[in-house]
Amino acid sequence: MPYYLSLALIIILPILAQIHVSSTFNKYAKVRNARGLTADQVARQILDSNGLYNVGIEHISGKLTDHYDPTANVVRLSDSTFGQTSVAAIGVAAHECGHACQHAENYAPIVVRSKLVPVTNICSRLWYFVVLIGAVVFQIFPALVYIGIAMFGAVVLFQLVTLPTELNASGRALKTLENDMILEQSEVPQARKVLTAAAMTYVTALVTSLIQLLRLLSSFNRR
Repeated sequence: MPYYLSLALIIILPILAQIHVSSTFNKYAKVRNARGLTADQVARQILDSNGLYNVGIEHISGKLTDHYDPTANVVRLSDSTFGQTSVAAIGVAAHECGHACQHAENYAPIVVRSKLVPVTNICSRLWYFVVLIGAVVFQIFPALVYIGIAMFGAVVLFQLVTLPTELNASGRALKTLENDMILEQSEVPQARKVLTAAAMTYVTALVTSLIQLLRLLSSFNRR
């Protein structure tokens, strides 16, 4: 892939994905669910129906900062979700509950992902500096740059494992919202659009990271 094209993709794709998820969420954040349920009420209902009575629900500041924290065993819902009655908010809350269910069931990809977190945190912070230093001393110690590339490869592996956990959590969310009749039949496709847009940010992150990894390997293999 030409250098400037790959660079453009790395820059532009994440921006487009973020614009898409923001615009999609904002669109369906204006659509109130027919039953008038709030997202935190839905989260509690989903957790309880799966026997996860011990999983808490907390309000966290920010927009779309929603997440499940397995260390604290709590689903945290952001300002744009907690207490909101929109189809978008309910979709997001159900998705985070999907992660709680994954942990409770020891869903294989999320178990692997959890084990990779400590290593990935270190690699994500240091890989660039290792590659940069390795490039300076390449003639003396060429192995250092490949160590940095391997560290970035660990980040890519983490993203690869993350993708199925996110897709699975969204699938669980939509199935529950439909089967438990939390949303009307006409509202489920709207929630699906929100969760699909969110999933595309993970797909885009993985694609751009793979492009970056190939660029790094290509650059130093030519030396």
